[in-house]
Amino acid sequence: MQKEKNAPTMADVAREAGVALGTVSRVVNGLQVGDEFKTKVEEAIQRLGYQYNSSGRILRTGNTNTIAFIIPNTINPYFALLVHHINIALEKRNCKMLLCFSEYDKNRETEYIQMARQNQVDGIIALTYNPDLTIPADVPFVTIDRFFSVSVPCVAADNFGGGYLAAKKLYELGCRHLGFMRTGSTVTNEPSKRKDGFVSACVEMGLPFEVIALEDGAPYTEFEKFLSDHMKNGKLAFDGLFLGTDMLAWMIVQTLKKMGLRVPEDVQVIGFDGIRSFGVLDLVVSTIVQPVQEIAEACVSTVLSKHLSNVPSLICLPVKYAYGGTTKE
Repeated sequence: MQKEKNAPTMADVAREAGVALGTVSRVVNGLQVGDEFKTKVEEAIQRLGYQYNSSGRILRTGNTNTIAFIIPNTINPYFALLVHHINIALEKRNCKMLLCFSEYDKNRETEYIQMARQNQVDGIIALTYNPDLTIPADVPFVTIDRFFSVSVPCVAADNFGGGYLAAKKLYELGCRHLGFMRTGSTVTNEPSKRKDGFVSACVEMGLPFEVIALEDGAPYTEFEKFLSDHMKNGKLAFDGLFLGTDMLAWMIVQTLKKMGLRVPEDVQVIGFDGIRSFGVLDLVVSTIVQPVQEIAEACVSTVLSKHLSNVPSLICLPVKYAYGGTTKE
């Protein structure tokens, strides 16, 4: 019987790539090395079928180069976009993602944190809704959109500024009676500030406004009733609406059309998030755009920081308005 060929070693990779053994070691351990050398090593690894013993690296360095990301789901387009950009940010740093879907289940959130710790991840990034969630002290932890304490960094868009900007933009476009509609978690979080910014701008400008804020899971028919109750002689009491998310804004636009109203001629609509059709095409509505790529970069760089205690407790990133067909431009 022919003897099975020995598995290639790191020294074999170095000879194949024409580089020093130390260069190969730096590449497989995710350390900084010149692009030319990195490419040579990666191509040699591919040709030889070299398999790196990650267990040995973990014992030597204490790192797994893995970050857990806990998020409700990827059905929501905004969540899907977050997953995409966080994965890219991790790959740029030679790290992998352990993706965990909580489906808004507070018990699953806790279980995933425990699982991540057992798998010795290097850190956890989480978008959570458990009001009683306990943050582990022994794992670097970064949250999105939810402030826990000064010792747990939170990364978020400027939600207050976004709500303020939406009201101001509707006014600039000729709206004089505004409405705000949203569904949201009972957990205090940064997106709750969208309403606060909107109300602040309306009060500052002396504009009449109304607000309907429902808890997550409330039936959409509540919004339909709200709109119906504000219809008189075929005209809606509002000429401008700001919605808490683009998904809700899109749904409201469909309802307004069924009611015989024209968007944006009769009612102008602004959402929040910056969602695009099929992820890359046109914006689904006029919107306040969250800087998703910057949010992802901030989350990853923060969770991998060697000096997490020096990171601000809230990293607030700027938003911008973008036209998406549901306002007058």
